Amino acid sequence: MFTGIIEELGLIEAVEPRGAGARLRVRCTRVLEDASLGSSIAVNGVCLTVTALAPQAFSADVSPETLRRSNLGELRPGSKVNLERPLAAAGRFGGHIVQGHVDGTGELVSLEAVGEGDWWLTVRFPPELDPYFVEKGSVAVDGISLTIAAVEGDSFSATIIPHTYRNTTLHRASPGARLNLECDILAKYVLRLLGRQERRLPLTVDQLREMGY
Repeated sequence: MFTGIIEELGLIEAVEPRGAGARLRVRCTRVLEDASLGSSIAVNGVCLTVTALAPQAFSADVSPETLRRSNLGELRPGSKVNLERPLAAAGRFGGHIVQGHVDGTGELVSLEAVGEGDWWLTVRFPPELDPYFVEKGSVAVDGISLTIAAVEGDSFSATIIPHTYRNTTLHRASPGARLNLECDILAKYVLRLLGRQERRLPLTVDQLREMGY
C-alpha cells in the first residue's frame, strides 16, 4: 500500500519491449535504499515489482494490461517519473490509501498559476469514473495524493502547493497530457455495497410469513 506522497523523481533510462509488454529501467537513489528483488515501487502511481537492481537503478516488467490502462506505455528514455515505496508499518500516513492499481487515465486540461506559488490543476476524466469523484474527496494523479477542490461536468480540479509542483512530474506536464488516475478505494466499496442494496427485491408479506414473522 502507498500513500501518494512522492519520494523522488526517477529518470527512465531504457524501455525494452517484451512481447506485448515492456521492461523499464529507472535511474533513482532514494527508493533504492532498502530495495531488493521482488520489492514494490510505485512508478507514476503504478505498483511495479523490482526484477533487477543496479547501484543507482532498478528494472521492472510492465504487463500489456498496465500499458493499456496507464500512461507507462508512453514513457521514453529521458522521461521523468514519480516514485514511491510502499508504506512501512511504522510509517506516517501522510496522504490517503493508494493501492498502485490505476483505474484509468485522464487528460490534463490546464495547470494555472494562482499566486504564492500555488497552481490550479484541472483534469478531464473518463465517464466510467464519474461516480468516484466528489468535492473534498481523494484521488491519486500519477501517484500524487490530491484533494479534489471542485467537480464540474467531466472534470475535477485540485490545488497544487509549491512543494508538490516542484517535486513531482506536474511541473513538466502540459495540456493534453495523459495522467494516471486511481480513485479512492473507500468510494469504490461504498458504491459497490449501495449497488447491491438497490438490486435487492423488497420483501413481501408471504415471504415474511415463511420466515416465521
